[in-house]
Amino acid sequence: MAWAEKHGCGWRVRYRLDDGTVYSENGYPTKAAAEQRALDVESDQRRKRFADPRLAKTTIDEWIRQWSDAQNVKLKTWETYDSQLRNHILPFWSGTALGDIQRIRVKGWVNKTLRAKLADTSARLVVVLFSQIIGEAVDEGLIGSNPCRKLRITYADSQERPHATTDEVDALAGRMHPDDGLLTITAAYTGLRWGELAGLQWTRTYLDANPRIVVDPVFGALHDVSGQALFLGSPKTPASAREVHLPPFLVNELLAHRERNPESRFVFASARGAFRRRGNFRARVWLPALAGDEALGWAPIKEGMHFHDLRHTHETWLIEEGVPHVLRLERLGHKRKEVHDRYSHVTDAMISRMLEQLQHRWEEDGGWSWTIEGLDEVR
Repeated sequence: MAWAEKHGCGWRVRYRLDDGTVYSENGYPTKAAAEQRALDVESDQRRKRFADPRLAKTTIDEWIRQWSDAQNVKLKTWETYDSQLRNHILPFWSGTALGDIQRIRVKGWVNKTLRAKLADTSARLVVVLFSQIIGEAVDEGLIGSNPCRKLRITYADSQERPHATTDEVDALAGRMHPDDGLLTITAAYTGLRWGELAGLQWTRTYLDANPRIVVDPVFGALHDVSGQALFLGSPKTPASAREVHLPPFLVNELLAHRERNPESRFVFASARGAFRRRGNFRARVWLPALAGDEALGWAPIKEGMHFHDLRHTHETWLIEEGVPHVLRLERLGHKRKEVHDRYSHVTDAMISRMLEQLQHRWEEDGGWSWTIEGLDEVR
């Protein structure tokens, strides 16, 4: 039962909690407002949707600690969460009780604070995490509703990521040491992620009958988490554990590459045989290749392009070649989400046609070469 009563210069709502305690909500300016709140309380109690208001006094700091302890995500994912919490969520909301987080204040935080210093894509990801955290507080009965819902924020459309032509990929690879160039070519012609390539071992690279690369479900990717050592672990998703078939030219290039690096356990190890760090490759190899070199007559190529965009490039090439959607999903390690994808199946004929098309693309438009002399200078 809930009721309204006069209190000071205004009105208050009083009601009994499950443990028999009588709780008061003060500050209602009119009797009508207090009575409406009392009706809402009784309705929520009958429907078992009432949140104990004492729990709503839990601060966001305390709830984030509890929420964090309950998570079980990959280290890279947690690194992203931790960065968003430390840099954007806690600096603004620290000390705030869950029950005091109002929708309009969340909207102001997004529009005036987050979007003032972050791209819309990044701001949206911070809001998604914040909403996830608050949503679980609702599920736990700490508050009655999620103030992040129905914010009605119009974000700018994400810019389309660039992709490269066959000639552009060849030109980039030709500006690199052969091992780095082959890494780039392999990414473009297979769609493998950086971690899958950097962690690829020769024991999972089959270059004889049925040539293919196998992304292992347990240790098929190299993980590079800030502040921690590089380590092998599972790929991004369960669907990422897959077989990626190779066109003939790439088999030949990988065989030659193995002859150049006979002692290496990993296909694309660093110059000293260790794991590659993505940041080092980007700074020392990738960005200089994109920027070009006026003295050598190298014009800039797709400045702003990321190594990951080679996956976009591979997908684009497959679409140009008319490769079936179900095969593209499997090759790139994407989960089948649509009904028609679940009723489609990859066949050997599909794979053979795709490999023929990739081989043809290489023979007609591709091809690359380096001079062995001076490789140290290039490196």
